[in-house]
Amino acid sequence: MPDQPRRRSRPAQSAGFVPRTRPVVPPIHQSVTYFLDDQSYKDVQAGGLDEVWYGRFRNPTVDVAADEVARLEAAEAAFMTSSGMGAIATALLSVLRAGDRVVAATQVYGDTRDLLVRDLPAWGFDVEQVDAADLDAWRAAVAAGPTRVLYVETMANPQLELADLPALAALAHDVGALLVVDNTFATPYNVQPLTHGADLVVHSATKFLNGHSDAIAGVVAGAYDAVREVQRRVITLGTCLDPHAAYLVWRGMQTFELRLARSNATARALAAALAGVADVVDVRHPSLPGYARAEVAGRVLRSDTGGLRTGAMVSFTVEGGDERALRLMRHLEVACEATSLGGVETLVSTPFNSSHFSLTPEERRAARIDDGMVRVSCGVEPEEDLVEDFLDAVGASR
Repeated sequence: MPDQPRRRSRPAQSAGFVPRTRPVVPPIHQSVTYFLDDQSYKDVQAGGLDEVWYGRFRNPTVDVAADEVARLEAAEAAFMTSSGMGAIATALLSVLRAGDRVVAATQVYGDTRDLLVRDLPAWGFDVEQVDAADLDAWRAAVAAGPTRVLYVETMANPQLELADLPALAALAHDVGALLVVDNTFATPYNVQPLTHGADLVVHSATKFLNGHSDAIAGVVAGAYDAVREVQRRVITLGTCLDPHAAYLVWRGMQTFELRLARSNATARALAAALAGVADVVDVRHPSLPGYARAEVAGRVLRSDTGGLRTGAMVSFTVEGGDERALRLMRHLEVACEATSLGGVETLVSTPFNSSHFSLTPEERRAARIDDGMVRVSCGVEPEEDLVEDFLDAVGASR
């Protein structure tokens, strides 16, 4: 019997493994592990942050997506994580040490609140929450004891109150603290927190960055050294992003500005239409006259030839409470009743049974989440179709 050729572990030198092409679309590097050489071993011994040698440490496809986020956020660097909550937790744990104190806004996403009031204290951190819009409350909380981190959402979920980022950054830096900002709702199309003094920006990249409701991902952006510390925590916590999800996020970001421009315009039209309905008692959007944070909006929001970029999210409250809000949603034909946000489809939800279900009714009201509040993430449908859909649903729900 003739000798059988030995099976080779190293792949043959072919176009599949040698970079003979320059693809316009980045390839998905699905490999978990990579061939090692002397430089790889040196990198491993130095902490393994630079070379691509194992997928939990870094991946070329994930790096491409992170670089795109860094560009959008005007950041020196960014690092992707497995989810938005992974980004928030990893960012905080990259800067906090035992006994450190966090001052955070009361108006935050429900799971973020659970992390702040349940998990961080259990891990030995001190957390105090204050009203996001009350600068005096922030000052008093910071003055009450040494503070390591101030945490806020650029645009609160779901109240849509803008944070005074320059003031909070100055307050944090005056006491040697860091400002960490969740920019998921606002997106870098509308606000770039780092340009206002923030130290780290986090995103649920699942939302507007991806834009197609088909990938779960997170990202942390900031100065190079700070992001390196985030990378170290991703390695040890295991909050790394799958390369295929990273590719989907990268693909979504190729239409980011186009999508956000369209969604912003639709949100302005929807907010204006709802504000004219008698039994819609409260409509929240920065484009509306009388917006409570108008002065902050003028300083924080980016602008173009059409004026301030006011965002793709709208929140409103209907008379009749949460039961009426549910009836309204179920009369919608264009918008989708679903959790999440930031997709090309308009997504609508009620906070009491989705994003903030873990809060008691009293806690929701204290956070200015009214009974009957509806949260809308505007997609890219024709604005006249969406406006008509909501006005019909408001009427049908009476």
